Amino acid sequence: MSDDPRRFETRAIHVGSDPDPATGSVIPPIYQTSTFAQPEVGRHLGYEYARTGNPTRTSLETCLASLEGLEAGGPGGALAFASGMAATTTLLQGLQPGDHVVLSRDVYGGTWRIVDRVFKDWGLSFTAADMTNLDAIKQALRPETRLVWVETPTNPLLGVVDIEGAAELAHLAGARCVVDNTFATPWLQQPIELGADAVVHSATKYLAGHSDVILGAIVTPDQELYERCQFLQNAAGAVPGPLDCWLTLRGVKTLALRMKAHCEAAERLAAFLAADRRVAEVRYPGLPGDPGHDLAARQMRAFGGMIAFRPVGGVSAAKALVAATRVCILAESLGGVESLIELPGVMTHASVAGTAAEVPADLIRLSVGIEHVEDLIEDLDRALDVAARA
Repeated sequence: MSDDPRRFETRAIHVGSDPDPATGSVIPPIYQTSTFAQPEVGRHLGYEYARTGNPTRTSLETCLASLEGLEAGGPGGALAFASGMAATTTLLQGLQPGDHVVLSRDVYGGTWRIVDRVFKDWGLSFTAADMTNLDAIKQALRPETRLVWVETPTNPLLGVVDIEGAAELAHLAGARCVVDNTFATPWLQQPIELGADAVVHSATKYLAGHSDVILGAIVTPDQELYERCQFLQNAAGAVPGPLDCWLTLRGVKTLALRMKAHCEAAERLAAFLAADRRVAEVRYPGLPGDPGHDLAARQMRAFGGMIAFRPVGGVSAAKALVAATRVCILAESLGGVESLIELPGVMTHASVAGTAAEVPADLIRLSVGIEHVEDLIEDLDRALDVAARA
């Protein structure tokens, strides 16, 4: 893994952010350009066209590779994309018609949609399995399986998957293991260190952290996979602009501080909800009684900033609750400094209705921000009162 002796917080601030040699600027410039002058035909200064490469994008990619544990100058690297789904699509494009994919039954709706409604028609087959159970993964594998796609914690039910166990099963079957590390971030867990072949991020979420960027990333130590994804990054052209890369690099610098705050507040909120008679069920890996608690404690630094819960009263209560919060904003997405609340079944996961990945209609997903936790508790307390009267 990374041979940089500096700790995570230091690398997040300094790797990829050397002072600008031309001016001494402490912050890397935004190279807002589409092309680069070349000294002579066939010779350039490292960059020729901004779809192929941009110095601001390189700064971000260098930092993300370090945070996911890759060695500087070693095989593989990080690649930035125009969105998390662009990164996901690029990894899937590395497969061939006839290949088989194992997905989590509880997977992000956009991932399910691209596999089920695009790549299935192209010739991929897939099996949805309860990945919190390694036996279920083993049973889902086939001779033609080439990819095991893991989310942990899962979206939106917050199941915890044994990354090391899933990777081992994938490798025994001749497949690669990819982990969507969006919910956990590299600060909470290091999937590559646990045996994953690649990590994918919606950097829109915690990495950028301020709800002002759409961006995705792939990080892999596998040189062959890296070169294939790099080719597709350039050939398909789903690349982020330099300003989005710059904003994400700025966000990453405070990732550790923000994640600590997200996690601390989420633990308080989860405990509050779990003890409340107006709540029927809470899913949060940090709760001692949660099915994924022990595994999360082993493979994560802390338990994350996402909570899923179901109020007493079913769908009508859930709709009333998310409409009644005032600090928590009713909106899709997650991982920003502000708390966001939603009903995945009719919002982020509407595309999986009627499938094996269908989400309970009364499930509420809460992305806990970094507001004062007492304000968040009071906000949910008021909204639960409204829900109880619905």
